[in-house]
Amino acid sequence: MTESKKTPSSTAAFWRNWRGLGGWNFYFLIKFALLWFGYLNFHALTNLVFLAWLLFPLPSLRLHRLRSWISLPLGFALFWHDTWLPGPESIISQGGQLAGFSGAYLLDLVNRFINWQMVGAAFVMLVLYLFISQWVRITVLVSLLLIWINIINLAGPAVSLLPTKSATPDVVLNNKTPANNAAADKNALDESAPPTSANLTAYLNRFYQTEKQRVTQFPTTLSPDSQPFDILVINICSLAWSDIDAVQLRDHPLWKHFDILLSNYNSATGYSGPAGIRLLRASCGQTSHSDLYKPADRQCYLFDNLAKLGFKEQLMMDHTGVFGNYLKELRVDGGLQAPLMSQAGITPELTSFDGSPVYNDAQLMQRWLDDRTKSNDARTATFYNVIPLHDGTRNLGTTGTAPYKPRAQLLFDQLDTFLTNLEKSGRQVLVIMVPEHGAAVVGDKMQMSGLRDIPSPGITHVPVGVRFVGMKAPHQGQPLTVDTPTSLLAISELISRVVDGQVFNAANVNMSVLTENLPQTPVVSENDNAIVMMYQGKPWIRLNGGDWVPYPQ
Repeated sequence: MTESKKTPSSTAAFWRNWRGLGGWNFYFLIKFALLWFGYLNFHALTNLVFLAWLLFPLPSLRLHRLRSWISLPLGFALFWHDTWLPGPESIISQGGQLAGFSGAYLLDLVNRFINWQMVGAAFVMLVLYLFISQWVRITVLVSLLLIWINIINLAGPAVSLLPTKSATPDVVLNNKTPANNAAADKNALDESAPPTSANLTAYLNRFYQTEKQRVTQFPTTLSPDSQPFDILVINICSLAWSDIDAVQLRDHPLWKHFDILLSNYNSATGYSGPAGIRLLRASCGQTSHSDLYKPADRQCYLFDNLAKLGFKEQLMMDHTGVFGNYLKELRVDGGLQAPLMSQAGITPELTSFDGSPVYNDAQLMQRWLDDRTKSNDARTATFYNVIPLHDGTRNLGTTGTAPYKPRAQLLFDQLDTFLTNLEKSGRQVLVIMVPEHGAAVVGDKMQMSGLRDIPSPGITHVPVGVRFVGMKAPHQGQPLTVDTPTSLLAISELISRVVDGQVFNAANVNMSVLTENLPQTPVVSENDNAIVMMYQGKPWIRLNGGDWVPYPQ
């Protein structure tokens, strides 16, 4: 009898301990607003668990306050987890490089990170919340809304509340294969399965398995009638189609120099070191990011293949190569052991984000041409890395980042002049301009301008230009555009087809035949903790080994 009388009283006391969310209501309202506009990778169930933790009735006011203090770091970590910001692994891996940034560049990044429009919108939401909460139980509305989001989101961890349109350039989404390139599509992967997280992971695994079987077949020796020529690979940091469009430089005279333009090329990464390694290992299929730092078969190393055929390896850069151990990675993981061409007497043109000089590219390219004129080497293969377009680069004597367009205009002018002088010199040179990755001049909902932690299509979709300087066949004036999806293996294959130099002596060269059936590669891009790939014509992303979600547009 005594126990039955205590039960109603205990139940009433339990219900009196419900205290609501209080200020945490505003926390969830901010998340709902960001989710509505597509700025969050929202983990609905995790947030519901956190809400339940905050609401669970506690009999002691002291315990309630202790829970509030414990919830502050938990709430911050969950908010970070719900954003597209780099995870702890990425921050730790890049932390050593951050120490090398100049103070002015770090301040510039902080200023870009703060979206003052969002700060203003959050302040307005706070005022409205404080005003409305006087009459409305906001906790009930927040709880119901979060439960509703979980109900409609049972199929996965992320939700999009609004219909979206693709922000990926049309050429990236173009999966159509011209009839004359049908044979090149033999490595195409089946994309008929629904885009579930399991199916996308299986597709990625099939991609890497298929890529392991692909290799460029170079001749073992050159025929006696081979024509000596030079190969100059100009590896440009921070140049994508999206950047070119942002600064309106598609009509620059530079593009008219090229014989071939790979317009649907994927650089496969958003960072310089991995980009350099991938390019130097272009003779084999695309590997995962982690495999870049493991030994590869010698037949994978593009410049090693050329060295075996008598091409002298050369290395040229307009910077020191110290930051991020870039030069070391080229040698250890890229297999390029050529000494760095002297920069003595070259005028510093800009200051890099880490305070080191960026040398004048016009003078460096002229030095290369002068050296080739004087040299007795019949064949050379030069890897030339340039960084004046890198984020944070500034004019000499200034502290703020120089505008991207003047730097791009200057580099394009210098390349245009160099190619003109090269054509006048009479030398026979295969020039391949291939960017490392884009600059992210225009940010998106996942990353602010300049950030490349996530290799989005706008960052990895880069222009590749090929020019045969010194051919007997006249230059057509407009490049042949190859629209099929290509990547690094296509460059190696193209070089292998002309390595005997006979293309320079031919009276007529059909560029369509020369580029026929170039290896096609599905769009898969990877940094240390992020993978972005195209599936069924749409970009998908996986962060830190988690589930796949549609790339937010």
